[in-house]
Amino acid sequence: MADEANRAVSELPSCARAAGSRRGEQGSVPLIIRGKGNQLEIVFVCKLQLQTQMRSKEGEKKRAYLTLEELRQLPDNTNTYKTPKSLLLNEQEQKLNDSESAIASMQTSKEYLEKQLAEVENNIRELLQQDPGLARQILSMTVQ
Repeated sequence: MADEANRAVSELPSCARAAGSRRGEQGSVPLIIRGKGNQLEIVFVCKLQLQTQMRSKEGEKKRAYLTLEELRQLPDNTNTYKTPKSLLLNEQEQKLNDSESAIASMQTSKEYLEKQLAEVENNIRELLQQDPGLARQILSMTVQ
C-alpha cells in the first residue's frame, strides 16, 4: 500500500498535467490532489530556475576571480582596457563579491524550495496512503 502511494507521488506531476488537460478525467482526481500536484510542479520549476541562476552566478564569479588574478600580476603602470588599473580591479572585486552574496542567497532559497518540495510530496503521499484506490487510479492514468 505504501509502495503504491510512493509510485503515485513520483508520477503525480505528469498525472496532474494529464488530469488538468483532459476534460473527461478532470473530475476523477480529487481537487486536493490536483492542487498538491500543481504546487509540487510549481516548486519543482522554481527550484530548476534557481539552479540555472546559480550556475550563471558561479560562472560570473569564476570570470571575475580569474580576471582579478590576471590583473594582480600586471605591474601598476600597465595599460589596460579600462584605466586606471585600480578602477578595473575594484570593479572586478565588486563583481566577485556580488556574485558570492547572490549565490549565498540563492542557496538559501534552494534549501527552502527543497524543504517545500519534500513537504508537498509527503502531504501527497499521506493522502494517497489514506486512499489506496486513489493511488491506483492515479497510476492507471496515462499521459497523452
